[in-house]
Amino acid sequence: MTTDPSQLRISDADRHKVAELLQGAAGEGRLETDELEERLEATYAAKIYADLVPIVADIPGEAPTSPGAPVVPYGVSGAPTRPAPVSFEKAAAGSAVPVVHYPSSVAIMGGVERKGVWEIGATHSVFTLMGGAEIDLREARFAQREVTIHANTCMGGVEITVNAWTHVIVDGVGIMGGFAQDRDRVEAQLDQNSPIVRVKGVALMGGVSVVRKPMPGERKRKRKPLGGR
Repeated sequence: MTTDPSQLRISDADRHKVAELLQGAAGEGRLETDELEERLEATYAAKIYADLVPIVADIPGEAPTSPGAPVVPYGVSGAPTRPAPVSFEKAAAGSAVPVVHYPSSVAIMGGVERKGVWEIGATHSVFTLMGGAEIDLREARFAQREVTIHANTCMGGVEITVNAWTHVIVDGVGIMGGFAQDRDRVEAQLDQNSPIVRVKGVALMGGVSVVRKPMPGERKRKRKPLGGR
């Protein structure tokens, strides 16, 4: 039995946490697209904690550590762990209903979706590689009034859906692909209390789109035919 914690086997949760860290770094411009792909491949091939160290050694942020080691960002000594998020909507409405929190969304040759009632933090990282991600914010609970989504895709797609009263700012780059806000499917109803969603990132031979739609279950009223019921 090994006595070196760095030689212990890692879990899928550890791999996902490193992937989230790398995606956030790419969204901030710390990693190029090819570097991100190489590190993600190495992350999902990693077997022990020691394998993860060189992957994130030059990236600031919280990364998985072996059991018994302090959880601090790489390169920062004694940094505190991030506090649990407080729901902006819960605070505003006085509700204490628990919801699931998703810090990131990853789809590699597959798909991922976030929809219904879920909690999004101040930042959310999305990465797709030959896959697709559906991020539906219409019923989401916001940890803060302003949220930043780092959406990056390579030969894949990301669709972000918001409701009528969410203010959206799209600031991404499409390289042989598209990164834009689509035509609204419902009229915007914005005021000084509207939550703000900023969408940033890169679409390489893929697409990132933001669309405003009615709330789930809400349908447009159909006109009755003349002379009929």
